[in-house]
Amino acid sequence: MSALPSASTPERLLQRLDWQVIRRLDGLLQGDYRSLFYGYGVDFADLREYQPEDDIRYIDWNVTARLGAPYVRRYVEDREITAWFLLDLSPSMDFGTGPDQKRAVLVDFVATLARLLTRHGNRVGALFYGRRVERTLPARGGRIQVLRLVHELLRHPHWPRAPFTTLTPLLEGALRAINRRALIFLVSDFISAPGWERPLGLLGQRHEVVAIRIWDPREERLPDVGPLLMEDAETGEQLVVDTQDRRFRARFEAAARERVAALNATLKRAGVDLLPLATDEDMVRAIVRFALLRRQRRR
Repeated sequence: MSALPSASTPERLLQRLDWQVIRRLDGLLQGDYRSLFYGYGVDFADLREYQPEDDIRYIDWNVTARLGAPYVRRYVEDREITAWFLLDLSPSMDFGTGPDQKRAVLVDFVATLARLLTRHGNRVGALFYGRRVERTLPARGGRIQVLRLVHELLRHPHWPRAPFTTLTPLLEGALRAINRRALIFLVSDFISAPGWERPLGLLGQRHEVVAIRIWDPREERLPDVGPLLMEDAETGEQLVVDTQDRRFRARFEAAARERVAALNATLKRAGVDLLPLATDEDMVRAIVRFALLRRQRRR
């Protein structure tokens, strides 16, 4: 286990994001973040029988089973939002072929959203996953909480090798730790062993879940650079491939498309919105695009 030193302190990182990201978002979204955060600070009001236009995530399964007909919980919106970040910090998140690794993009994204949320009086917490759920940061508000979150991210160890990642413990940990309905950001590259789909579905029934898929372009398309040594970031397994072979590159890209399509289908079944965020993408544009999409869906 090794923790790589960071060139940035939490305070300097937040200052950079305030100038480079948050100020631009304020201008583009005109301070209206309801399209991103709307309706997640809620309190239970009452139950009523299910109607066709109701969101299935609000079905109370215990009452439904007892009465023999589907019933949904109704909520009243509270001004305060509690948001949780489920953070995949497994070895594959240290991959990156451009100026930034996936982990660096994760840090910037989480710090940005945590800053926006707490700036409007909300609370944020986090679960940190490397080889297991290694730390839980209880939800609190204020700028100090954001600095605490960034500090924990910057000091979190970089595991050189690990068994193949499974997101199941992270999601099951969230099911145990988060009791009140919350806004949950699952931030991962989703390079995981199967089995996490069921706990994600359960989490989506209790909370509003948004998936942030951080990816590197070279994970989906290989350049034509001749023989290339590829290494599995999780297991360390190495393989020499010939990237000049068009058929190999085509198979590689087809397999990547299938993985992405399968992930999209899984998230859709669970009722989870998706924000893809590439390591070479402008974060402000990605967040604005996602906000517009969510605004359209809520009309």
